[in-house]
Amino acid sequence: MKITPKLIAASALLVCAGAAFSQNSAVTEPRNVVQLSATGTVEVQQDLLVLNLSTNKEAADAATVQTQLKQALDAALTEAKRSALPGQLDVRTGPFGLYPRYGKDGKINGWQGRAELVLEGRDFARITTTAGKIQTLAISNVAFGLSREARAKVETEAQTEAIEQFKSRAAELAKGFGFSNYSLREVAVNSNEMVPGPRPRMMAAEAKMGSFSDSAVPVEAGKAQVIVNVSGSVQMR
Repeated sequence: MKITPKLIAASALLVCAGAAFSQNSAVTEPRNVVQLSATGTVEVQQDLLVLNLSTNKEAADAATVQTQLKQALDAALTEAKRSALPGQLDVRTGPFGLYPRYGKDGKINGWQGRAELVLEGRDFARITTTAGKIQTLAISNVAFGLSREARAKVETEAQTEAIEQFKSRAAELAKGFGFSNYSLREVAVNSNEMVPGPRPRMMAAEAKMGSFSDSAVPVEAGKAQVIVNVSGSVQMR
């Protein structure tokens, strides 16, 4: 039988496809591979304080509300900046907004607005004393956290602990399954921060303007847990 060029080409394609299929079928799934994870946890004293101060204003027109908010915020900023110190007391403005107020008929019958100021840093005494001097805003929230420096330090400790636990567990598993050793195939490292106990409560309803005048606001930091998780797979051999 005479083979035409078209048949030759088709045959070549079939041969190539068959070779590729043979190569793929020769690839076997990895064996003696174990998935595992380990966690390292370090508890540390919170060294960052965040105080939110705010005020709410209402008036018949938006311009009046905006002017009142601006005046209150300007006065608070002037007072706060006197004690500002990078890292120890950083000052920044928070949300500033105006919203219409509606009557029963669905029409706008007035305006309301809110302005916020944030005091943040590691010097608790400086922050709370400054907050006590601000007369135009009230404390709306108190929160604690970890500074970058503190977090980086304990994160390294937690990571070292997690890695050692991962290695120890991998060795134990390999031995338990009758292998003498193992090799690392893949690994992922993740970290997060947890604050035990209830979250700091809102204080807007309690902190009246002027109630902490010229005195430090009482605060007490708790502890946070920095957790690092190491997960991956090992090849037992």
